[in-house]
Amino acid sequence: MMIFSLILAYLLGAIPAGLWIGKIFFKKDLHEHGSGNTGSTNTFRILGTKAGIIVFIFDFLKGTVATLIPTFFGIHGISPLFFGLLAVLGHTVSVFDKFHGGKAVATSAGVILGYSPLFLLYLAVVFLLILYLYSMISLSSISAAIAALVGLILFPAFHFILHEYDFIFSIIVATLAIIILVRHRSNVNRMKRHEESTVPFGLNWSKQYKKA
Repeated sequence: MMIFSLILAYLLGAIPAGLWIGKIFFKKDLHEHGSGNTGSTNTFRILGTKAGIIVFIFDFLKGTVATLIPTFFGIHGISPLFFGLLAVLGHTVSVFDKFHGGKAVATSAGVILGYSPLFLLYLAVVFLLILYLYSMISLSSISAAIAALVGLILFPAFHFILHEYDFIFSIIVATLAIIILVRHRSNVNRMKRHEESTVPFGLNWSKQYKKA
């Protein structure tokens, strides 16, 4: 049951909702449009708001449901976070998408919701603040990942949100943050050239001007 459940967590995370919705309902392959990414951000950009919301919710819940698999099956002796990590790996390296995938933000958030909702709330505040100030989902995602690393170090020391150092939680969340940072390298390069995609609201403090 343990091995089956771990494989199930990976396969759940590997479902490429954006790619399949694009091909089935819009006759578009997300790999051939925008950033080429199959996550919710590129789905919003290429397929529209409704499709983007559906993909975001699905990708988010993949992480939460995977993290809760041990509860569903009564599995003990292994942290639920390992199941969540496998879902994120499935999302980023999907067996259903020739081992391509998204950038792990929504699914990672879902994993954290399944284990520490207050920590996710802290990250959501950081994400939304940066989004308003700079109008970039990519920078907001990067900032939230960095904020996660900072929170893992500082919060237990002050018994704020995380009341004690949890080795497994720290390792898994740090791994998720690093995955997000690595997956956003191309976005950082575009930011440096002031060519990163922006959302149509917020202050755009960094003055990104994406070329048509």
